[in-house]
Amino acid sequence: MTALLLVPLILPFLAPMLARRTLDRLVPATALWVLTASALALAGACVAALGSLVLTGLLKFPAFAALGELIHPLQTPSDYLVLPAAVVATGVLTLSAWTLVRSAFRQTRAFRTARKQADRRPAAGDLCVVDSPHPDAYALPGRPHRIVVTTAMLRSLGPSEREALFAHERAHNRAGHHYFLAAAELAAHCHPALRGARDTIRFAAERAADEAAATAIGDRRLIATAIARAALAGHASQSARPDFAPAATTGPVPQRVSALLQPSEGRSRATRWTATAFLLLACTALSVAAGTVGAVDFHHEVEIAQGEEGP
Repeated sequence: MTALLLVPLILPFLAPMLARRTLDRLVPATALWVLTASALALAGACVAALGSLVLTGLLKFPAFAALGELIHPLQTPSDYLVLPAAVVATGVLTLSAWTLVRSAFRQTRAFRTARKQADRRPAAGDLCVVDSPHPDAYALPGRPHRIVVTTAMLRSLGPSEREALFAHERAHNRAGHHYFLAAAELAAHCHPALRGARDTIRFAAERAADEAAATAIGDRRLIATAIARAALAGHASQSARPDFAPAATTGPVPQRVSALLQPSEGRSRATRWTATAFLLLACTALSVAAGTVGAVDFHHEVEIAQGEEGP
C-alpha cells in the first residue's frame, strides 16, 4: 500500500518537462485544457496520497486507533518506514495548506483592489482606462469583465497596436483563462514540481490569446508587434493585479512573438506530433490510478482492523 502511495508523489516531477513539450506540439487552446486538467489530476492524487500516509501513521497510535474503532493492529509495513513517512506527509500538507491560504488572501485583496479601481473609472464598453504612470494592461474577471489599461500603456502604443492589445485581452476574458490560471496556482501549492507546470499553463493561456487575437484582427505581425512593444513598455513597472488576471505582457514574450511570426506550414506541422501529450496523460492516469488503488487498499486494511472484514 505504501509503495503505491509514493507513485503520485514521484510522477509530478515529470510534469514540467512533458508540459513544455506538449505545448510545443499542440494547438495552444487545446494544450491549455490538457495541461490544466493534468495538473489538477496530479495535484489531487498527490494530496490523496499524502492524506492516506498521514492517516496510516495516526492509526498506529493507540488513541487514534481507539478513535477509529480498530480492534486489531493496522497491517502496514514496518513502523520505521510508516511513521517517518507520516511525519513528512503531515509537514508537507501543513506547509501546502498554509501557503495556499496565504496566497488566496493575497490574491483576493489584489482582485478587490483592482475591481474597485476599475469600477470607479468610467468605462467604454468593456474598456477601463486608469490614470497611471506605469504601463500596464490586463483582463480583469468578474461581472462585468473589464479590460484595464493605464494611460502610460496607451501612450506607448499606436492606434492599431492598441486595438491588437485589446483583442488579446478580450480573448482572455472570452475563454475564461482566469479559471485556468487559478487552477494552475492551486495545483502548484499541492506539489512543488507542479510550479513548473503552472508557468507553462500561464504561457499556454497567453499563446491561446495570441492566436485568438490574430484570428480576430487578421494580422499576426501586428499582434506580435503590439505584444513586443507593450512588454518593453511595461518591463520595469510593478503591477498590483492578481496573478489570475492574465496580461499580454506576461510570459516569455520573445517565444510568443516568434510563434506569431512562424510560417503557417510550420504551425500546422507542430500540431500533428502529439505523442508527448499522450505520455503526459498516461503519467497522469497512472498517478491517479496508483493513488486510488492505494487509498482503497488503505480503506480495506482499516475495515479489517475494525473487524468488519476478514484478512
